[in-house]
Amino acid sequence: MKLISWNVNGLRAILRKNFLDYLDAEKPDILCVQETKAEPDDVEQLWPASYTTYWNAAQKKGYSGTAIFTKTRPLRVTPGIGIPKHDREGRVLTAEFADFFLVNVYVPNSQRELTRLKYRQQWDRDFLRYLKKLERRKPVIFCGDLNAAHTEIDLANPKTNVKNHGFTPEERAGFSAFVKAGFLDTFREFEKGGGHYTWWAVFANARARNIGWRIDYFLISKSLQPRLKRAFIRADVQGSDHCPVGIEIE
Repeated sequence: MKLISWNVNGLRAILRKNFLDYLDAEKPDILCVQETKAEPDDVEQLWPASYTTYWNAAQKKGYSGTAIFTKTRPLRVTPGIGIPKHDREGRVLTAEFADFFLVNVYVPNSQRELTRLKYRQQWDRDFLRYLKKLERRKPVIFCGDLNAAHTEIDLANPKTNVKNHGFTPEERAGFSAFVKAGFLDTFREFEKGGGHYTWWAVFANARARNIGWRIDYFLISKSLQPRLKRAFIRADVQGSDHCPVGIEIE
């Protein structure tokens, strides 16, 4: 089974570019999309018949939002994590399958002046509790834009970004808490080196120069490790300031 995650930075915008071509070429069994910035009725598009689509749009129009495209119909799909202050922005969509939960997440950005850092820290704690509650029932796969580079090898310029949003000690500690709680960063199960990124600034020719950050992830419950066959980054796929990331599991 191939699972893909992609922050598309606006589904309507990427539909005018390469989204359907990519979907046809990649042929994922499940695609998790973040930052849709749309509701289903906003998108005048007939999706490929092989996919069923599920949406969680933000209350604020044109903001945030998540969606899941899946060839296997889930047992149920749940928006949010059950905490109203977190659930207004359409950031979490959970699909329950027979033998795992899949959680699609677009983690809040702490903002350039770190005005949302305290909120972000609370989010990380509440989201981890939500994941562990799910895990008591069956294994969990969670994926998406986590808006943090975990270690120094996860961004091109760590020294100059220590106090910047996405690489503060607090955000990195929030990520470490997921790992300490038993979730595996799937990409690091296969690749220990640096230079692999999923987001690039849109200025200074950053993408062509590979001056990027790895902030899009798949993490899995440790019990799923024997089923994990591959993890990858599609850095060559254009259309968004992020690129798709994926895993293959048995």
